Amino acid sequence: MTTPVSAAFTETDLDAIAGAEGRVAVFVTPEGKLDPAGRRVNRLTKGALARLIEADTLDGKSPGDVLTLDWPAGMTARALDIVVLPRSATVDESRRAGVALGRKIGEAGLLILGGSLKRPVEVVLGAVLRAYEFSVHKTAEAKAKGAVTAMVAKPDEVEADAAPALMVAEGVFFTRDLVSEPANHLTTTEFASRIEAMKDLGLKITILEESDMEKLGMGALLSVGLGSATPSKLAVMEWQGGKAGDAPLALVGKGVIFDTGGISIKPAQGMEDMTMDMAGAGVVAGVMRTLARRQAKANVVGLVGLVENMVSDRATRPGDVVTSMKGDTIEVINTDAEGRMVLADVLWYAQETYKPRGVIDLATLTGAAIVALGHENAAALSTDDTLCDAVLKAANAEGEGLWRMPLGKAYADMMKSDIADVKNSGGRPAGTITAAEFLHRFIQDDMPWVHLDIAGVASVKSETTYAPKGASGWGVMTLNRLVADMLEG
Repeated sequence: MTTPVSAAFTETDLDAIAGAEGRVAVFVTPEGKLDPAGRRVNRLTKGALARLIEADTLDGKSPGDVLTLDWPAGMTARALDIVVLPRSATVDESRRAGVALGRKIGEAGLLILGGSLKRPVEVVLGAVLRAYEFSVHKTAEAKAKGAVTAMVAKPDEVEADAAPALMVAEGVFFTRDLVSEPANHLTTTEFASRIEAMKDLGLKITILEESDMEKLGMGALLSVGLGSATPSKLAVMEWQGGKAGDAPLALVGKGVIFDTGGISIKPAQGMEDMTMDMAGAGVVAGVMRTLARRQAKANVVGLVGLVENMVSDRATRPGDVVTSMKGDTIEVINTDAEGRMVLADVLWYAQETYKPRGVIDLATLTGAAIVALGHENAAALSTDDTLCDAVLKAANAEGEGLWRMPLGKAYADMMKSDIADVKNSGGRPAGTITAAEFLHRFIQDDMPWVHLDIAGVASVKSETTYAPKGASGWGVMTLNRLVADMLEG
Protein backbone atom coordinates (compact mmCIF):
# COMPACT_ATOMS: atom_id res chain seq x y z
CA MET A 1 0.00 0.00 0.00
CA THR A 2 1.00 3.64 -0.34
CA THR A 3 2.89 4.55 2.81
CA PRO A 4 1.66 7.69 4.57
CA VAL A 5 4.22 10.45 4.81
CA SER A 6 6.13 9.92 8.04
CA ALA A 7 5.89 12.48 10.82
CA ALA A 8 8.25 13.26 13.69
CA PHE A 9 8.24 15.75 16.57
CA THR A 10 11.27 17.52 18.00
CA GLU A 11 12.17 20.48 20.17
CA THR A 12 12.84 23.82 18.49
CA ASP A 13 16.45 23.99 17.29
CA LEU A 14 17.71 27.16 15.59
CA ASP A 15 20.57 25.34 13.85
CA ALA A 16 18.16 22.70 12.48
CA ILE A 17 15.89 25.47 11.19
CA ALA A 18 18.76 27.24 9.46
CA GLY A 19 20.00 23.98 7.92
CA ALA A 20 16.66 22.54 6.78
CA GLU A 21 16.82 21.60 3.09
CA GLY A 22 13.14 21.25 2.24
CA ARG A 23 10.32 23.65 3.02
CA VAL A 24 9.99 25.45 6.34
CA ALA A 25 6.60 26.61 7.61
CA VAL A 26 6.01 29.40 10.12
CA PHE A 27 2.73 30.84 11.30
CA VAL A 28 1.35 34.33 11.41
CA THR A 29 -1.96 35.53 12.85
CA PRO A 30 -4.46 37.31 10.58
CA GLU A 31 -3.29 40.50 12.33
CA GLY A 32 0.26 39.90 11.14
CA LYS A 33 1.80 38.78 14.45
CA LEU A 34 4.57 36.20 14.33
CA ASP A 35 5.04 33.63 17.07
CA PRO A 36 8.47 33.18 18.78
CA ALA A 37 9.62 30.67 16.13
CA GLY A 38 8.59 33.07 13.41
CA ARG A 39 10.52 35.87 15.03
CA ARG A 40 13.61 33.64 15.14
CA VAL A 41 13.23 32.92 11.45
CA ASN A 42 12.77 36.61 10.77
CA ARG A 43 16.14 37.25 12.42
CA LEU A 44 17.71 34.43 10.39
CA THR A 45 16.43 36.01 7.18
CA LYS A 46 17.53 39.50 8.28
CA GLY A 47 13.97 40.78 8.37
CA ALA A 48 12.87 39.34 5.01
CA LEU A 49 9.97 37.51 6.62
CA ALA A 50 8.55 40.67 8.20
CA ARG A 51 9.04 42.63 4.99
CA LEU A 52 7.10 40.00 3.01
CA ILE A 53 4.22 40.15 5.47
CA GLU A 54 4.17 43.94 5.32
CA ALA A 55 4.36 43.99 1.52
CA ASP A 56 1.64 41.38 1.02
CA THR A 57 -1.13 42.66 3.26
CA LEU A 58 -3.05 39.95 5.11
CA ASP A 59 -6.37 41.68 4.56
CA GLY A 60 -8.76 39.14 3.08
CA LYS A 61 -6.51 36.20 3.90
CA SER A 62 -8.25 33.19 5.42
CA PRO A 63 -6.88 30.62 7.88
CA GLY A 64 -4.71 28.27 5.88
CA ASP A 65 -3.70 30.78 3.23
CA VAL A 66 0.04 30.70 2.52
CA LEU A 67 2.61 33.29 1.50
CA THR A 68 5.87 31.84 0.13
CA LEU A 69 9.40 33.19 0.18
CA ASP A 70 11.63 31.18 -2.17
CA TRP A 71 15.28 30.58 -1.28
CA PRO A 72 15.16 32.72 1.90
CA ALA A 73 18.43 34.46 2.78
CA GLY A 74 20.22 33.06 5.82
CA MET A 75 18.67 29.59 5.37
CA THR A 76 19.34 26.54 3.19
CA ALA A 77 15.62 25.85 2.81
CA ARG A 78 14.09 25.67 -0.67
CA ALA A 79 11.18 27.81 0.46
CA LEU A 80 9.73 29.49 3.52
CA ASP A 81 5.94 29.16 3.81
CA ILE A 82 4.14 31.69 5.99
CA VAL A 83 0.77 30.25 7.01
CA VAL A 84 -2.07 32.43 8.22
CA LEU A 85 -3.57 30.84 11.34
CA PRO A 86 -5.27 32.36 14.41
CA ARG A 87 -3.75 31.55 17.79
CA SER A 88 -7.09 29.93 18.77
CA ALA A 89 -7.46 28.00 15.50
CA THR A 90 -10.19 25.37 15.34
CA VAL A 91 -9.62 21.74 14.36
CA ASP A 92 -10.90 22.49 10.86
CA GLU A 93 -8.72 25.59 10.46
CA SER A 94 -5.66 23.73 11.75
CA ARG A 95 -6.18 20.81 9.36
CA ARG A 96 -6.74 23.13 6.42
CA ALA A 97 -3.48 24.88 7.23
CA GLY A 98 -1.79 21.49 7.14
CA VAL A 99 -3.50 20.65 3.84
CA ALA A 100 -2.12 23.85 2.31
CA LEU A 101 1.37 22.73 3.32
CA GLY A 102 0.78 19.12 2.27
CA ARG A 103 0.22 20.23 -1.32
CA LYS A 104 3.80 21.50 -1.41
CA ILE A 105 5.73 18.63 0.21
CA GLY A 106 8.62 17.42 -1.92
CA GLU A 107 11.48 14.98 -1.59
CA ALA A 108 13.26 17.08 1.02
CA GLY A 109 10.26 17.16 3.32
CA LEU A 110 8.61 19.81 5.43
CA LEU A 111 9.67 21.40 8.72
CA ILE A 112 6.74 22.88 10.67
CA LEU A 113 7.67 25.38 13.37
CA GLY A 114 4.71 24.65 15.59
CA GLY A 115 5.90 25.61 19.06
CA SER A 116 2.96 27.93 19.71
CA LEU A 117 0.31 26.05 17.76
CA LYS A 118 -2.81 25.17 19.70
CA ARG A 119 -3.36 22.00 17.63
CA PRO A 120 -0.08 20.88 16.07
CA VAL A 121 -1.35 17.31 15.58
CA GLU A 122 -4.20 18.53 13.39
CA VAL A 123 -1.81 20.59 11.26
CA VAL A 124 0.43 17.56 10.77
CA LEU A 125 -2.55 15.30 10.01
CA GLY A 126 -3.80 17.72 7.35
CA ALA A 127 -0.36 17.81 5.73
CA VAL A 128 0.00 14.02 5.74
CA LEU A 129 -3.48 13.41 4.31
CA ARG A 130 -3.01 15.92 1.47
CA ALA A 131 0.45 14.61 0.53
CA TYR A 132 -1.10 11.33 -0.73
CA GLU A 133 -0.22 10.24 -4.26
CA PHE A 134 -1.19 7.02 -6.05
CA SER A 135 1.64 6.27 -8.47
CA VAL A 136 2.16 2.50 -8.25
CA HIS A 137 1.38 1.97 -11.95
CA LYS A 138 3.60 4.75 -13.30
CA THR A 139 6.80 3.46 -14.90
CA ALA A 140 8.83 6.55 -14.08
CA GLU A 141 10.51 6.20 -10.72
CA ALA A 142 8.29 7.86 -8.15
CA LYS A 143 9.99 10.40 -5.93
CA ALA A 144 9.02 9.69 -2.36
CA LYS A 145 7.68 12.57 -0.32
CA GLY A 146 9.99 13.65 2.47
CA ALA A 147 9.04 13.47 6.13
CA VAL A 148 7.02 16.03 8.05
CA THR A 149 8.88 17.24 11.14
CA ALA A 150 7.14 19.46 13.66
CA MET A 151 9.15 21.44 16.20
CA VAL A 152 7.00 21.78 19.31
CA ALA A 153 7.40 22.67 22.97
CA LYS A 154 6.70 19.14 24.32
CA PRO A 155 7.55 16.71 21.52
CA ASP A 156 7.04 13.49 23.52
CA GLU A 157 3.52 14.49 24.56
CA VAL A 158 2.58 15.67 21.08
CA GLU A 159 3.99 12.52 19.48
CA ALA A 160 1.87 10.36 21.80
CA ASP A 161 -1.22 12.40 20.88
CA ALA A 162 -0.36 12.16 17.20
CA ALA A 163 0.04 8.37 17.05
CA PRO A 164 -3.71 7.54 16.80
CA ALA A 165 -4.24 10.30 14.23
CA LEU A 166 -1.47 8.93 12.02
CA MET A 167 -3.04 5.46 12.28
CA VAL A 168 -6.25 7.01 10.95
CA ALA A 169 -4.21 8.42 8.05
CA GLU A 170 -2.91 4.90 7.39
CA GLY A 171 -6.50 3.63 7.16
CA VAL A 172 -7.42 6.50 4.83
CA PHE A 173 -4.45 5.70 2.57
CA PHE A 174 -5.42 2.01 2.54
CA THR A 175 -8.91 2.96 1.38
CA ARG A 176 -7.64 5.41 -1.24
CA ASP A 177 -5.29 2.77 -2.65
CA LEU A 178 -8.13 0.27 -2.97
CA VAL A 179 -10.44 2.79 -4.64
CA SER A 180 -7.67 3.96 -7.01
CA GLU A 181 -6.67 0.49 -8.22
CA PRO A 182 -7.84 -0.60 -11.70
CA ALA A 183 -10.05 -3.67 -11.76
CA ASN A 184 -7.52 -5.86 -13.56
CA HIS A 185 -5.21 -5.39 -10.58
CA LEU A 186 -7.81 -5.29 -7.80
CA THR A 187 -9.81 -8.41 -8.62
CA THR A 188 -12.14 -9.86 -6.02
CA THR A 189 -9.41 -12.38 -5.21
CA GLU A 190 -6.77 -9.66 -4.78
CA PHE A 191 -9.13 -7.55 -2.66
CA ALA A 192 -9.78 -10.54 -0.41
CA SER A 193 -6.02 -11.21 -0.20
CA ARG A 194 -5.34 -7.64 0.95
CA ILE A 195 -7.99 -8.06 3.61
CA GLU A 196 -6.60 -11.45 4.62
CA ALA A 197 -3.17 -9.90 5.11
CA MET A 198 -4.61 -7.81 7.94
CA LYS A 199 -4.64 -10.93 10.12
CA ASP A 200 -1.16 -9.75 11.08
CA LEU A 201 -2.76 -6.73 12.77
CA GLY A 202 -4.90 -8.92 15.03
CA LEU A 203 -8.08 -8.99 12.96
CA LYS A 204 -9.94 -12.27 12.62
CA ILE A 205 -10.52 -12.75 8.88
CA THR A 206 -13.06 -15.05 7.26
CA ILE A 207 -13.49 -15.33 3.48
CA LEU A 208 -16.70 -16.95 2.22
CA GLU A 209 -16.47 -18.39 -1.29
CA GLU A 210 -19.30 -18.88 -3.79
CA SER A 211 -19.97 -22.42 -2.57
CA ASP A 212 -20.36 -21.12 1.00
CA MET A 213 -22.77 -18.41 -0.12
CA GLU A 214 -24.77 -20.86 -2.21
CA LYS A 215 -25.33 -22.98 0.92
CA LEU A 216 -26.48 -19.86 2.78
CA GLY A 217 -28.94 -19.00 0.00
CA MET A 218 -27.32 -15.71 -1.02
CA GLY A 219 -29.02 -15.62 -4.40
CA ALA A 220 -29.14 -11.82 -4.55
CA LEU A 221 -25.39 -11.29 -4.14
CA LEU A 222 -24.46 -14.25 -6.35
CA SER A 223 -26.75 -13.06 -9.16
CA VAL A 224 -24.59 -9.96 -9.62
CA GLY A 225 -21.40 -11.89 -10.31
CA LEU A 226 -22.84 -14.54 -12.63
CA GLY A 227 -21.56 -12.78 -15.74
CA SER A 228 -17.97 -12.56 -14.54
CA ALA A 229 -15.15 -15.08 -14.58
CA THR A 230 -14.01 -13.49 -11.33
CA PRO A 231 -15.46 -15.34 -8.30
CA SER A 232 -17.73 -13.50 -5.90
CA LYS A 233 -16.62 -13.44 -2.26
CA LEU A 234 -17.73 -12.22 1.14
CA ALA A 235 -14.89 -11.01 3.38
CA VAL A 236 -15.43 -10.60 7.13
CA MET A 237 -13.10 -8.69 9.47
CA GLU A 238 -13.66 -9.01 13.23
CA TRP A 239 -12.03 -6.76 15.82
CA GLN A 240 -12.59 -7.82 19.42
CA GLY A 241 -11.07 -4.99 21.44
CA GLY A 242 -14.01 -4.41 23.74
CA LYS A 243 -15.66 -6.38 26.50
CA ALA A 244 -16.04 -10.07 25.73
CA GLY A 245 -19.61 -10.90 24.82
CA ASP A 246 -20.64 -7.33 23.96
CA ALA A 247 -22.51 -7.12 20.66
CA PRO A 248 -20.38 -5.57 17.92
CA LEU A 249 -21.14 -2.65 15.68
CA ALA A 250 -21.45 -4.00 12.13
CA LEU A 251 -20.02 -2.09 9.16
CA VAL A 252 -21.11 -3.36 5.74
CA GLY A 253 -19.61 -2.30 2.41
CA LYS A 254 -20.50 -2.69 -1.25
CA GLY A 255 -17.50 -4.08 -3.10
CA VAL A 256 -18.32 -4.10 -6.82
CA ILE A 257 -14.78 -4.06 -8.22
CA PHE A 258 -16.06 -3.09 -11.66
CA ASP A 259 -19.57 -2.26 -12.80
CA THR A 260 -20.44 -2.45 -16.48
CA GLY A 261 -24.10 -2.22 -15.52
CA GLY A 262 -24.53 -5.82 -16.67
CA ILE A 263 -27.03 -6.40 -19.46
CA SER A 264 -28.52 -2.98 -18.56
CA ILE A 265 -25.14 -1.73 -19.73
CA LYS A 266 -23.84 1.72 -18.87
CA PRO A 267 -22.82 4.28 -21.52
CA ALA A 268 -19.20 3.90 -22.62
CA GLN A 269 -18.31 7.46 -21.64
CA GLY A 270 -17.17 7.50 -18.05
CA MET A 271 -17.37 3.74 -17.57
CA GLU A 272 -13.67 3.70 -16.70
CA ASP A 273 -14.59 5.37 -13.42
CA MET A 274 -16.53 2.29 -12.35
CA THR A 275 -13.36 0.90 -10.80
CA MET A 276 -14.44 2.97 -7.77
CA ASP A 277 -17.73 1.11 -7.30
CA MET A 278 -16.11 -0.85 -4.47
CA ALA A 279 -15.49 2.28 -2.38
CA GLY A 280 -17.94 1.26 0.35
CA ALA A 281 -15.97 -1.93 0.90
CA GLY A 282 -12.76 0.08 0.72
CA VAL A 283 -13.92 2.38 3.51
CA VAL A 284 -14.92 -0.57 5.72
CA ALA A 285 -11.50 -2.16 5.18
CA GLY A 286 -9.75 1.12 5.96
CA VAL A 287 -11.73 1.62 9.17
CA MET A 288 -11.01 -1.92 10.33
CA ARG A 289 -7.30 -1.39 9.64
CA THR A 290 -7.31 1.78 11.72
CA LEU A 291 -9.18 0.17 14.62
CA ALA A 292 -6.70 -2.70 14.69
CA ARG A 293 -3.66 -0.43 14.39
CA ARG A 294 -4.74 1.76 17.28
CA GLN A 295 -6.00 -1.18 19.35
CA ALA A 296 -9.50 0.26 19.68
CA LYS A 297 -11.34 -0.75 22.85
CA ALA A 298 -14.45 -1.77 20.97
CA ASN A 299 -16.05 -4.75 19.24
CA VAL A 300 -16.58 -4.08 15.53
CA VAL A 301 -17.17 -6.41 12.60
CA GLY A 302 -16.68 -5.34 8.98
CA LEU A 303 -18.30 -7.27 6.15
CA VAL A 304 -17.78 -6.61 2.44
CA GLY A 305 -19.40 -8.27 -0.54
CA LEU A 306 -16.90 -8.52 -3.41
CA VAL A 307 -18.29 -9.03 -6.92
CA GLU A 308 -17.81 -7.96 -10.53
CA ASN A 309 -20.83 -6.99 -12.65
CA MET A 310 -20.10 -8.10 -16.21
CA VAL A 311 -21.94 -9.07 -19.40
CA SER A 312 -21.86 -12.67 -20.65
CA ASP A 313 -24.14 -15.57 -21.58
CA ARG A 314 -24.40 -16.35 -17.84
CA ALA A 315 -25.26 -12.83 -16.71
CA THR A 316 -28.47 -12.09 -14.86
CA ARG A 317 -31.14 -10.65 -17.19
CA PRO A 318 -33.68 -7.89 -16.59
CA GLY A 319 -36.89 -9.66 -15.61
CA ASP A 320 -35.15 -12.51 -13.76
CA VAL A 321 -36.31 -13.35 -10.26
CA VAL A 322 -33.78 -14.37 -7.59
CA THR A 323 -34.13 -15.36 -3.95
CA SER A 324 -32.22 -13.57 -1.19
CA MET A 325 -30.73 -15.14 1.94
CA LYS A 326 -33.67 -13.67 3.87
CA GLY A 327 -36.00 -15.65 1.62
CA ASP A 328 -37.56 -12.66 -0.14
CA THR A 329 -37.81 -12.92 -3.91
CA ILE A 330 -36.46 -10.03 -5.99
CA GLU A 331 -37.47 -9.10 -9.54
CA VAL A 332 -34.44 -7.70 -11.34
CA ILE A 333 -35.71 -4.67 -13.23
CA ASN A 334 -32.27 -3.19 -13.88
CA THR A 335 -29.02 -5.12 -13.64
CA ASP A 336 -27.25 -1.80 -13.02
CA ALA A 337 -29.04 -1.60 -9.68
CA GLU A 338 -26.65 -4.29 -8.49
CA GLY A 339 -25.11 -2.82 -5.34
CA ARG A 340 -28.32 -3.15 -3.36
CA MET A 341 -28.48 -6.83 -4.38
CA VAL A 342 -25.04 -7.39 -2.88
CA LEU A 343 -25.85 -5.45 0.28
CA ALA A 344 -29.20 -7.22 0.82
CA ASP A 345 -27.53 -10.56 1.48
CA VAL A 346 -24.52 -9.15 3.37
CA LEU A 347 -26.79 -7.11 5.65
CA TRP A 348 -28.91 -10.15 6.42
CA TYR A 349 -25.86 -12.34 7.03
CA ALA A 350 -24.36 -9.70 9.36
CA GLN A 351 -27.50 -9.58 11.49
CA GLU A 352 -28.09 -13.33 11.57
CA THR A 353 -24.47 -14.19 12.36
CA TYR A 354 -23.30 -11.41 14.68
CA LYS A 355 -26.49 -10.02 16.31
CA PRO A 356 -24.95 -6.54 16.22
CA ARG A 357 -25.90 -3.54 18.33
CA GLY A 358 -26.31 -1.55 15.11
CA VAL A 359 -25.55 -1.68 11.40
CA ILE A 360 -24.01 0.95 9.14
CA ASP A 361 -23.62 0.26 5.43
CA LEU A 362 -21.67 2.25 2.87
CA ALA A 363 -22.08 2.11 -0.89
CA THR A 364 -21.56 4.08 -4.06
CA LEU A 365 -25.19 3.21 -4.63
CA THR A 366 -26.99 5.82 -6.73
CA GLY A 367 -26.28 8.57 -9.22
CA ALA A 368 -29.34 10.22 -7.70
CA ALA A 369 -27.28 10.99 -4.60
CA ILE A 370 -24.93 13.05 -6.78
CA VAL A 371 -27.87 14.84 -8.40
CA ALA A 372 -29.25 15.70 -4.96
CA LEU A 373 -26.08 16.55 -3.06
CA GLY A 374 -23.30 16.96 -5.60
CA HIS A 375 -19.82 16.09 -4.43
CA GLU A 376 -19.99 17.97 -1.13
CA ASN A 377 -22.06 15.56 0.96
CA ALA A 378 -22.81 11.88 1.23
CA ALA A 379 -26.42 10.90 1.89
CA ALA A 380 -27.53 9.35 5.19
CA LEU A 381 -30.81 7.45 5.55
CA SER A 382 -31.74 5.75 8.78
CA THR A 383 -34.33 4.00 10.91
CA ASP A 384 -32.74 5.16 14.16
CA ASP A 385 -32.34 8.81 15.17
CA THR A 386 -29.82 8.10 17.90
CA LEU A 387 -27.38 6.19 15.70
CA CYS A 388 -27.88 8.52 12.75
CA ASP A 389 -27.30 11.61 14.90
CA ALA A 390 -24.10 10.04 16.21
CA VAL A 391 -22.87 9.42 12.66
CA LEU A 392 -23.79 12.95 11.59
CA LYS A 393 -21.99 14.39 14.62
CA ALA A 394 -18.86 12.35 13.88
CA ALA A 395 -18.88 13.41 10.21
CA ASN A 396 -19.25 17.06 11.17
CA ALA A 397 -16.39 16.80 13.66
CA GLU A 398 -14.13 15.31 10.98
CA GLY A 399 -15.12 17.74 8.24
CA GLU A 400 -16.65 15.03 6.04
CA GLY A 401 -19.91 16.27 4.53
CA LEU A 402 -23.03 14.23 5.32
CA TRP A 403 -26.73 15.10 4.94
CA ARG A 404 -29.75 13.12 6.12
CA MET A 405 -32.52 12.24 3.69
CA PRO A 406 -35.95 10.73 4.51
CA LEU A 407 -37.41 7.26 4.39
CA GLY A 408 -41.11 6.43 4.19
CA LYS A 409 -43.81 3.94 3.20
CA ALA A 410 -44.66 5.81 0.01
CA TYR A 411 -41.08 5.32 -1.18
CA ALA A 412 -41.11 1.65 -0.16
CA ASP A 413 -44.34 1.16 -2.13
CA MET A 414 -42.49 2.30 -5.27
CA MET A 415 -40.47 -0.92 -5.01
CA LYS A 416 -43.45 -3.30 -5.19
CA SER A 417 -43.24 -5.99 -7.84
CA ASP A 418 -46.06 -7.63 -9.75
CA ILE A 419 -44.36 -11.03 -9.82
CA ALA A 420 -42.04 -11.11 -6.78
CA ASP A 421 -41.84 -9.78 -3.23
CA VAL A 422 -39.92 -6.69 -4.32
CA LYS A 423 -38.21 -5.26 -7.40
CA ASN A 424 -34.69 -3.89 -7.40
CA SER A 425 -35.45 -0.53 -9.02
CA GLY A 426 -38.24 1.98 -8.64
CA GLY A 427 -37.16 4.20 -11.50
CA ARG A 428 -35.62 7.69 -11.48
CA PRO A 429 -37.80 9.58 -8.96
CA ALA A 430 -36.27 9.65 -5.47
CA GLY A 431 -33.71 7.07 -6.57
CA THR A 432 -31.51 7.40 -3.49
CA ILE A 433 -34.46 6.97 -1.15
CA THR A 434 -36.09 4.04 -2.96
CA ALA A 435 -32.71 2.27 -3.03
CA ALA A 436 -32.46 2.75 0.73
CA GLU A 437 -36.01 1.47 1.17
CA PHE A 438 -35.01 -1.66 -0.74
CA LEU A 439 -32.17 -2.17 1.79
CA HIS A 440 -34.54 -1.34 4.66
CA ARG A 441 -36.45 -4.51 3.76
CA PHE A 442 -33.37 -6.50 4.80
CA ILE A 443 -32.97 -4.81 8.19
CA GLN A 444 -34.50 -6.75 11.06
CA ASP A 445 -37.10 -5.24 13.38
CA ASP A 446 -35.67 -2.83 15.99
CA MET A 447 -32.16 -3.02 14.51
CA PRO A 448 -30.56 0.46 14.50
CA TRP A 449 -29.43 1.08 10.92
CA VAL A 450 -27.79 3.85 8.92
CA HIS A 451 -27.27 3.69 5.17
CA LEU A 452 -24.57 5.95 3.70
CA ASP A 453 -24.72 6.57 -0.05
CA ILE A 454 -21.19 7.78 -0.85
CA ALA A 455 -21.52 7.91 -4.65
CA GLY A 456 -20.73 11.63 -4.78
CA VAL A 457 -17.82 11.74 -2.37
CA ALA A 458 -15.80 8.54 -2.76
CA SER A 459 -13.82 9.57 -5.85
CA VAL A 460 -14.10 12.94 -7.56
CA LYS A 461 -12.54 14.91 -10.40
CA SER A 462 -11.27 17.79 -8.29
CA GLU A 463 -9.41 18.25 -5.04
CA THR A 464 -11.38 17.58 -1.86
CA THR A 465 -10.81 18.91 1.64
CA TYR A 466 -8.05 16.47 2.54
CA ALA A 467 -7.12 14.80 -0.74
CA PRO A 468 -5.97 15.48 -4.30
CA LYS A 469 -8.45 14.63 -7.05
CA GLY A 470 -9.40 10.97 -7.16
CA ALA A 471 -10.10 8.70 -4.21
CA SER A 472 -10.90 10.66 -1.06
CA GLY A 473 -11.11 7.96 1.61
CA TRP A 474 -14.34 9.64 2.77
CA GLY A 475 -15.79 7.87 5.80
CA VAL A 476 -12.71 6.38 7.45
CA MET A 477 -12.26 9.35 9.78
CA THR A 478 -16.00 9.60 10.45
CA LEU A 479 -16.48 5.96 11.38
CA ASN A 480 -13.29 5.82 13.43
CA ARG A 481 -14.53 8.80 15.44
CA LEU A 482 -17.98 7.23 15.77
CA VAL A 483 -16.43 4.09 17.27
CA ALA A 484 -14.29 6.19 19.62
CA ASP A 485 -17.21 8.35 20.76
CA MET A 486 -19.93 5.69 20.91
CA LEU A 487 -18.06 2.58 22.03
CA GLU A 488 -14.90 3.84 23.72
CA GLY A 489 -16.05 7.12 25.25
